Parts: sequence; structure tokens; C-alpha cells
Amino acid sequence: MPRYLSMIRIDESTAPDSGPSPELQQRMGVLLEEITKAGVMLDTAGLAPTSDGVRVRLDGGKLTVTDGPFTESKEVIGGYAIIQAKDKAEAVEWARRFVEVHEGEFDITCEVRQIAE
Repeated sequence: MPRYLSMIRIDESTAPDSGPSPELQQRMGVLLEEITKAGVMLDTAGLAPTSDGVRVRLDGGKLTVTDGPFTESKEVIGGYAIIQAKDKAEAVEWARRFVEVHEGEFDITCEVRQIAE
């Protein structure tokens, strides 16, 4: 079965400073338990804020290293999931359910891409 990477993009400027609410954490726990029991979830995690990150870039042969936060970026990757699904439609369905769990608490986008084997 193909594997898919879901990249969760968030707008750090509108995310709650305190992180996910207890209610969101509970809803997320229920969904993650379901996707794990279905044998779909391979790995998932949230990421630290961009203020703790570093970007390494090669542009025109010049290498630069930039400490976060990355103020020029409106959306940043806030987390990821790697799932194994029968097809893209199933991967998108899990991503849709993940986004819906947030109920407007965050402004998020979930990009789903098949992992090249």
C-alpha cells in the first residue's frame, strides 16, 4: 500500500499562544486512536515553533543559515503524519477528518503527498 505524508501548515501568528486546548487534545486523541487501530498511522508529531528552528538554504551556489523565527512566512509546517492508505482518496479522507477536529481553533491547511517509493 502507498504511504502518504500529510504536512500540517499553520499560521503561527494566529495560533493560540497556549497551544491546543484540552478539548482539542481530547478530540485529537480520539481520532489518533481510531487511525492507529485502523492500521493506517505510521508516524505523527507536532513541531516546535519556528523560533526554535533553523533554515539552511543553497541559492545560486551560496549557502546561508538563518535562525528562526521566519517572519517572512505566513504559513509554516506545524506537524506531520505519515500514513499507509489504500489510495489517495483514503489519505485525503483522514486528512479531512484531522482538519475538522480543529473546529476553527487554528487556521490550518493539510497538504497530502504520496511518498515516492
